[in-house]
Amino acid sequence: MLAGQDSIIQGESSGIKVADSMSPTELRASIGLASVYGLRMLGLFIILPIFALYAEHLPGGESHLLIGVALGAYGLTQAILQIPAGWLSDHYGRKPVIYIGLILFAIGSLVAASADNIYWIIAGRTIQGAGAINAAVMALTADLTREDHRTKAMAMIGMTIGVSFALSMVLSPLLYARIGMSGIFVMTAVLAVIAMLVVAFFIPSPAITRFHTDTEANGKRLGEVLRNKDLLRLDFGIFSLHAILMSVFMQVPFLLKSEGLHEVYHWKVYLPVMLLAFVLMIPPMIFADRKSRVKEVFIGAIALAALAQLTLMLFHGSVLSVSVALLLFFVAFNLLEAMLPSLISKTAPLAAKGTAMGVYSSVQFLGAFVGATAGGFLLEHFGGNSVLIFAIVLLISWLLVAGGMQPPAAVRTRLYPLSAMDEPAARLLQGRLMQIKGVREVMVVAEEQMASIKVETGGFDEASVEQLLKGI
Repeated sequence: MLAGQDSIIQGESSGIKVADSMSPTELRASIGLASVYGLRMLGLFIILPIFALYAEHLPGGESHLLIGVALGAYGLTQAILQIPAGWLSDHYGRKPVIYIGLILFAIGSLVAASADNIYWIIAGRTIQGAGAINAAVMALTADLTREDHRTKAMAMIGMTIGVSFALSMVLSPLLYARIGMSGIFVMTAVLAVIAMLVVAFFIPSPAITRFHTDTEANGKRLGEVLRNKDLLRLDFGIFSLHAILMSVFMQVPFLLKSEGLHEVYHWKVYLPVMLLAFVLMIPPMIFADRKSRVKEVFIGAIALAALAQLTLMLFHGSVLSVSVALLLFFVAFNLLEAMLPSLISKTAPLAAKGTAMGVYSSVQFLGAFVGATAGGFLLEHFGGNSVLIFAIVLLISWLLVAGGMQPPAAVRTRLYPLSAMDEPAARLLQGRLMQIKGVREVMVVAEEQMASIKVETGGFDEASVEQLLKGI
């Protein structure tokens, strides 16, 4: 059990939940960490809709390849450093690593703000990405929340990322008109400082910092994750999705401008598109869940994204046609972005779940770098349609890869806190839990005082689990 939290946590009985809601400390930590994550992601996303148009007027910006590198540079350093930063937070504390990451992000933002050529913006974006705090934030979330409420905290963080992205699409053109690109970069530095203040004064410090199998990457499990074909299919998916997202923002701003819409008014496209895309993705999500048609909806979303790229290529003769294509793309993007983490969780072995999520997240950022860079290269050497062809080819490849996936099992993961026990007792408990109806997989980690159980969505005998844990 995590020492130093509210008495409601300290008063838990062995392995049995005594409260259905978060404690005040858990709620405060979850809100604070979600805001930190959201402020940083807002700082990364905010330049996407407008940057390519701005950068082409800078010295060096005549090269669309360099514009692409500048747009995606943060993804390369983020992909390389985020898992190591998580490991450092295990040894030196969560908050120090988060502070360092936010300081780097602020420095990178100020470097980009003061840049008078594309090369310094590349340097600034690279430094921004080096502030890789994602893994440390997730680990701190695990330190400050009980096992049975950790999923809620992670969901809050996920929702904040989605809101940050949507806000970025709308606010970016408006801010560009008021304060310019340098002002936007200064603003992202200010957001990083605000995030540091939230960490310092709002988020509690954990009494105990320890490794969490369900949220952190374990170097010993990397080989297992990288050999798992089902996980690799999903990793290819998130790589492709974010590569295509970044390539879209190497092309769409120019399309909208060519159709007569000045960049400061691009928000008039992005606002209705983002709102409608959110509404339209809900019915297929509900259908996939209630009718157990996850694979069909997943494949359909990939096909819809390909249709969106084809629409952009063939029918971009007006702002309306570009808007329709963007709507199709963001409905697909929202669906896939929501479904992929769930599929990773269902597919990964319990003992490798944190590692699988770490690899998945790193590959996502690598996709952002590759997509922006490839988009810039293709735009410079082969014209705008080549960027869209790149996206279509990548999506068709993803369709072929995803076609071989097995329909995901209707399972979910439940976490239960445990009292202190030794390894033989943990193995004995694991064996007994496996005998309970509806249990697919069990992991009992004595040193983390936690049981993780992958269970069937229907038919799981939770009462028997709670009764067994109560008797320990």
